[in-house]
Amino acid sequence: MTDRHDTPGPDGGPLDRRAELAANLATVEERIASACAAAGRDRDEVTLIVVTKTYPASDVRLLHELGVRNVAENRDQDAAPKAAACADLDLSWHFVGQLQTNKVRSVAGYADVVQSIDRMRLVTALSTAAVRAGRELGCLIQVALDADAGARGERGGVAPDGIEQLAAAVESAPGLRLGGLMTVAPLAGPYAGRQRAAFERLLEFSSGLRVGHPAANMVSAGMSADLEEAVAAGATHVRVGTAVLGVRPRLG
Repeated sequence: MTDRHDTPGPDGGPLDRRAELAANLATVEERIASACAAAGRDRDEVTLIVVTKTYPASDVRLLHELGVRNVAENRDQDAAPKAAACADLDLSWHFVGQLQTNKVRSVAGYADVVQSIDRMRLVTALSTAAVRAGRELGCLIQVALDADAGARGERGGVAPDGIEQLAAAVESAPGLRLGGLMTVAPLAGPYAGRQRAAFERLLEFSSGLRVGHPAANMVSAGMSADLEEAVAAGATHVRVGTAVLGVRPRLG
C-alpha cells in the first residue's frame, strides 16, 4: 500500500488512493481474465461487482472514474446516503445483505438489484415498495447451501427446496424482475471449505431454474478469496470487496 499524500486528484481526493484502487482493480481484472481463460470462457461473460461496504462515497467516485459500473452494499444505513451522494453517476447498485422488511422502502429507492431474496414476506414488501417508487428491481434468489429443507441459512438464503416457490412469486410480483440466483460459500454443512463444489451446485440449480424461467440467467457467486472457483463453475457475476478496496476497517 502506498503512503498517503495530500495532493488532490481530479475529484479532490488523494492521488495515491486513486492509484491504489487502480492497481488493485488491475490485479483483480487479471485474476478474472486468467480464470476465464482457464475455464474456456470469454472475459465478457463475467461482471465484476465491487463491494464498497464500510468505504466512503469518495471511493465510489474514484472507482467510477476507473471504469467500475456495478457496486454493492449490504447495510441500508450505509448504502442509502452513499447512493444519494453518488446519484449523478451511472452506477448499478446491488444490495447483497440480509434485508429486513422495515428497510425495504429505502432500498427500493436506490437499488437496481436485490441479491438476497430468501422469503415470501420480502417479495411482497419489495413489490409494494417498488411499485410505490415507480421502479423495477432485479431480484436474485439467495440460495443457502447449508440449510435443511424449509429452513434459512446461517448467512441468509433459502434452502434449495424453496427456490422455485420464491422464483414464481418474484416473477408474478409487480415491480420485480427475476434475475437469477446468488450464494455465499457456506461456513458449515457439506460444502464448507469446498467453494468450487458449492458454486457448481448453484449452477445446477440455475440450470433447473432457467427451464421454467429462461431470462433468470444471472449467477452471482465468488468473492475476493474464491473468485477463480466461481468463474470456473460458471458464475456470471463475482462480488469483490477486499481485493479492490483493501482490508476493511473495524466497525465500532
